[in-house]
Amino acid sequence: MTMAYILVVNPNILGSVMDRNGVFLATALSSAFATFVMAFLANYPIALSAGLGLNAYFAYTVCMGELKGVENAYTIALTAVLVEGLIFVLLSVLKIREYIINGIPISLKNGITAGIGLFIAFIGLQNANIIVKSDSTTVALGDVGSPQVALALIGFFILLVLEHYNVKAAVLISILVTWVMGMIAQIAGWYVPDPANGVASLFPQFTGILDFSGLSKTAFHFNFAWIGGHLIEFIAITFSLLYVDFFDTVGLIVGIADRMGIEDENGNIPRASRVLLSDAIGTVVGACLGTSTITSFIESSAGVESGGRTGLTSVVTGVLFLVSLVLSPIFLAIPSFATAPALIYVGMLLFSTVRKIDLDGDMADRAAAFVAILMMPLAYSISTGIMLGIIVWVLMKTAERKASEVNPIMWIIFALFVLRIISLVV
Repeated sequence: MTMAYILVVNPNILGSVMDRNGVFLATALSSAFATFVMAFLANYPIALSAGLGLNAYFAYTVCMGELKGVENAYTIALTAVLVEGLIFVLLSVLKIREYIINGIPISLKNGITAGIGLFIAFIGLQNANIIVKSDSTTVALGDVGSPQVALALIGFFILLVLEHYNVKAAVLISILVTWVMGMIAQIAGWYVPDPANGVASLFPQFTGILDFSGLSKTAFHFNFAWIGGHLIEFIAITFSLLYVDFFDTVGLIVGIADRMGIEDENGNIPRASRVLLSDAIGTVVGACLGTSTITSFIESSAGVESGGRTGLTSVVTGVLFLVSLVLSPIFLAIPSFATAPALIYVGMLLFSTVRKIDLDGDMADRAAAFVAILMMPLAYSISTGIMLGIIVWVLMKTAERKASEVNPIMWIIFALFVLRIISLVV
């Protein structure tokens, strides 16, 4: 229940560049499959689905940004997700994740997480028209008297109150309540559907239940031919996906293990490599079906808090993802202004990691973290924030005569990003 909102949010986000019905089916099926793999391979009470932030990067940064104007850009993005998943599988099998993790400074990790939080929240504000384009100031406050803005603000307040009182499934409840208020507004004539301008009716159409034809528009839609002439750009896209997925999963494992109390005296986590491998397999399957990166969800902690300790918890969650297939008309009828509060709230949670950054410490650490946080929402690109943050960190360490502190993996990443900038210039 705590993560069911992704079945609403993911089609709304990816639906801007792909077929919404196909995305919904791909999300439900790949989530179920990946969660089953987690259950039987790792025996952990962890559920997986399309990651927030990663789907936003897929749709807004890659398809509508870096690949703007490219026909069927989503096929290139799906190819990057597939390659990222295969690399993640290799990294998990070879068990070299600790080397990569230790190579990235903790301040930059926290800065990237906080930046992704602001980026997701910004998308939520735009989806509800709370923030709109402005010719004079670039962005401005939207029409607070419109039903979309008013209901989204009310929904966000409801979500905050529910979370304050530790109500289970607060995110999903806020989405459903906001949606119901929207339907009431439509009946009253305040919310007026206008399909020609993208304002759809809020009432579900119970036709085509269990119609899997949408998958034909998303499944196995890869574009390997494009890579040959755009290798550096493709590497940058793939690395950004891999980086966010990798560290999101590692952070979740640490958090879940701490809640379960299973870490040994040295802080080691049992079967951690199997958790990462399950995540990677889910991403590969998700790409094949037609959705963005599949990753472990922090909402899994709700199952742990309720007593879940084994893969049986994940089995039940996977079964419920399959059950959701018959409810597709409901999920697809929920508007973006109803899911906006969820995006804003998740962004708030991610941004909270900013408190872990030592703003009085080393200049390279705090400058890199700040640049990552600043550039993600302003450049409307997660990859740009990661790229500039890493470049600033390496250059500052060199200027401070501390180049010896730069891990070899960081030099490799730095070189790739420098090549990426050169490719943009020339």
